[in-house]
Amino acid sequence: MAELVFFSGTMDCGKSTLALQLDHNHSARGRTGLKFSRNDRAGTDRLSSRLGLEVAAHEVRDDTDFWSFVVDARRHGETVDYLICDEAQFYSTTQVEQLARLVDEVEIDVFAFGITADFRSHLFPGSARLIELADRVEVLQVQALCWCGARATHNARTVDGWMVVEGAQVVVGDTGDSVSEVAYEVLCRRHHMRRMTSASARLRSATGDGLVLDLSDGPATR
Repeated sequence: MAELVFFSGTMDCGKSTLALQLDHNHSARGRTGLKFSRNDRAGTDRLSSRLGLEVAAHEVRDDTDFWSFVVDARRHGETVDYLICDEAQFYSTTQVEQLARLVDEVEIDVFAFGITADFRSHLFPGSARLIELADRVEVLQVQALCWCGARATHNARTVDGWMVVEGAQVVVGDTGDSVSEVAYEVLCRRHHMRRMTSASARLRSATGDGLVLDLSDGPATR
């Protein structure tokens, strides 16, 4: 029986790597699938992992209709046994419902991968609908780590190293080591609530333990 499975976690826990591995395993057994992604770090029409793996994928846009996409593919003689759907947190609730319909009515397996909550600790609409509809929700076991060494459970958005809690829900930024402009960092709950990023922690350490001001909150304008 086909399933809708949602693999979730924070950044850096290996979601895209697992997506590519699942696609490899299924295709190696003679199954044919379609790969989708949205706002991938490598650009449009790509599915990539931080380990350097990268493949072509269909870019999900606001007007993407998964039901029509698969039906049209089959009408043209293509075999579609499963879908790999990366960055699923960016999908609309309607698109998630289309995926569920494909599972129920066409018997296609759908493997969705995404971040559960945004930089404010609020559920993404796509992730929320997946949690509501999925046959299974799998939390990835590879633990991302906060700068303090504890398990990272929250995603933080930073500007020049300082954590921000206002702004649009979706802003694609640098996810590497640079702290310039918009970037993202995974934190444990304690340091997310204190708004203490690795950059602000280093600054606090450099100024000495006797500092009275709590720099974890960042500039007042953030």
